[in-house]
Amino acid sequence: MSTYDLVVIGGGSAGLTAARTAGRFGARTLLVERERLGGDCLWTGCVPSKALLHVAGQVQAARSAGQYGLHPAPGGRADLAAAMGHVEQAIAAIEPHDSAESLRPLGVEVLHGNAVFTSERSLRIDGGQGSQQVDFRYALIATGSSPALAPVPGLAEAEPLTSDTVWAETELPERLVVLGGGPVGCELGQAFARLGSQVTLVEALDRLLPDEEPRASRSVRKRLESEGVTVLTGCRTEEVTGGAVHGPGGPVPYDRLLAATGRRAATEELGLAAAGVEADQHGWVRTDDRLRTANPRIYAAGDVTGKSAFTHLAGVQGASAATDALLGVRRRIDYPAVPWVTFTDPEVARVGLLSTAGERTLTLDHDRSDRAVTDGRTDGFTTLVLNKRGRIAGATVVAPRAGETVAHLAAAVRKGWTPSEYARTVHPYPTYADGPWHAALTGVHARLERARRVTGALLHVRKRMRG
Repeated sequence: MSTYDLVVIGGGSAGLTAARTAGRFGARTLLVERERLGGDCLWTGCVPSKALLHVAGQVQAARSAGQYGLHPAPGGRADLAAAMGHVEQAIAAIEPHDSAESLRPLGVEVLHGNAVFTSERSLRIDGGQGSQQVDFRYALIATGSSPALAPVPGLAEAEPLTSDTVWAETELPERLVVLGGGPVGCELGQAFARLGSQVTLVEALDRLLPDEEPRASRSVRKRLESEGVTVLTGCRTEEVTGGAVHGPGGPVPYDRLLAATGRRAATEELGLAAAGVEADQHGWVRTDDRLRTANPRIYAAGDVTGKSAFTHLAGVQGASAATDALLGVRRRIDYPAVPWVTFTDPEVARVGLLSTAGERTLTLDHDRSDRAVTDGRTDGFTTLVLNKRGRIAGATVVAPRAGETVAHLAAAVRKGWTPSEYARTVHPYPTYADGPWHAALTGVHARLERARRVTGALLHVRKRMRG
């Protein structure tokens, strides 16, 4: 029987980062993956969705070329098989970075199979070569999550596409109905609309992207509708039957149905009880602020904790858990300063508090952003949220490439900068990052206005001193 310093279960972002971290420490490390290394991000999430959005953006740009005197070939529908070919190329280019071969130089062993805990310090790996018993000093659960269907009568029987299965499609549907107006539903809905499908987006709540600023929700809805998407909000699906989604407004027929209605933890077959690990009623593993489970020898990171569904945060959690377990060095994760992005066009990027939770806000409409003006994309905005101490505690950017812009704002939130401190960093011109800078400058200018009597007196004294 083998004993490892750290056994990592799951080869997605959290698991890969944890294994690499442990390997660099010199720890004897085993990574167990049931299917393919890379996880949802590589195979069904971040990478394929952004690749498809890129293709869809190119198609949309070609359609819009007429206003600049260019006339693309007639025909409004793209070749989905060709689009998916680009998706496959993107995956193939990135996959080697997540492969077993990339882990071997760090001393990380990789086994493929199903891991099942048999005690608080051991597990069994059932694979193609039989079963193998393994002991560990520490273990990390990083098994992620999978799409969950809403409990709607007839939905499961309709066999809808999900963010896991849509990538096998090669025929563009004439009518696509998307259930769920969160980030996944909005991104894929816009992509298929730009490729040529007639898309209807159905959301039970009263607006799209309900976790974002209301103005951001309105911006995305306006853009989707301008591109031909039918958006139905406040529309709770009552039943799926007869090739249609049924709700308060009547039936919505479809040729293909895509469900983007949430996710569930991938923990059902891990044998958590045998390991002394607790999970909530939905299967999310319970952890403390150090990512330790009820069994202090076993940690959990990534989607499986229910703390977030972001690849970048999963990687940070994996590294933090491995460091805490093996070295006893606690790495604090500043969750309020973790940014995220919805990759629609325009992108919606946010970090920290919403305006409803802040003391006051500084907002710049992008008709005052010169880069937005040159791109003809003045429909966006930047909002900085200040706490009671006047420090930046949140931000939202709605613009092309807002995900790049929000990175510096995440640092501002983590450091607790004032608008003046943020404005001291000179930003390149003309860029969309100019928006947050000028939003911060509005706060600086307001302070100068309030201090005008003082600065005026100082100016008067200076003038007299210099004759």
